[in-house]
Amino acid sequence: MTLSELQNKVKINFKDQKLLAQVFIHRSFLNEARDETLEHNERLEFLGDAVLELAVTDYLYNNYTEPEGVLTNWRAALVRGQMIGKIGEGLGFADLLQLSKGEQQSSGKALSLMMANALEAFIGAIYLDQGYETAASFINEYVITHLPEILENNLHRDPKSHLQEVLQSKRGLTPSYKIVDQSGPDHDKIFTAAVYAGNEQLGTGDGRSKQQAESAAATNALSKLVD
Repeated sequence: MTLSELQNKVKINFKDQKLLAQVFIHRSFLNEARDETLEHNERLEFLGDAVLELAVTDYLYNNYTEPEGVLTNWRAALVRGQMIGKIGEGLGFADLLQLSKGEQQSSGKALSLMMANALEAFIGAIYLDQGYETAASFINEYVITHLPEILENNLHRDPKSHLQEVLQSKRGLTPSYKIVDQSGPDHDKIFTAAVYAGNEQLGTGDGRSKQQAESAAATNALSKLVD
């Protein structure tokens, strides 16, 4: 996958190709690149995260009449890091990420988080280069189209609450959580949480906060406990 191929795939031609390239520059890459003209993608990610949430909120508000709490859960499921990382992977972002040699060894959930960050940066870049309407159209096509899958599989339910209900029903137990690992610099930490029923570990998960990691662990546990 090249930047040209990506633009052809999503049918968006960037006016500012340097801005597009910045989407895929991870902070770690700059430590080795020694090029002071390069910028990493974290500011674009910050912007794209806000645009993503606004576009999803706008769509849900204008297309559904459910109460606020329901729509909030649907939105959370759509913009969750695991979902966004999966979309980035489907677009071929793994081939485009500019990483340090150390980060190039990343795989699994760590790589998925970096692709989620890059997708948010990509949305931020679309917004700056093409405007809100184009960014919203991209989000509608590549993010909101996952809503039926989310509803069908109950992925919009808060995973920690759902797991507690399942465990209390099946085993009469309440889940407990523990942060078992954390890695990365202070500005970009990845936490790993484990969830237990008594002494039995049911699942693990990663996230950019302890709460996200616990939710990911609950989701992992539910995938094993619920048919």
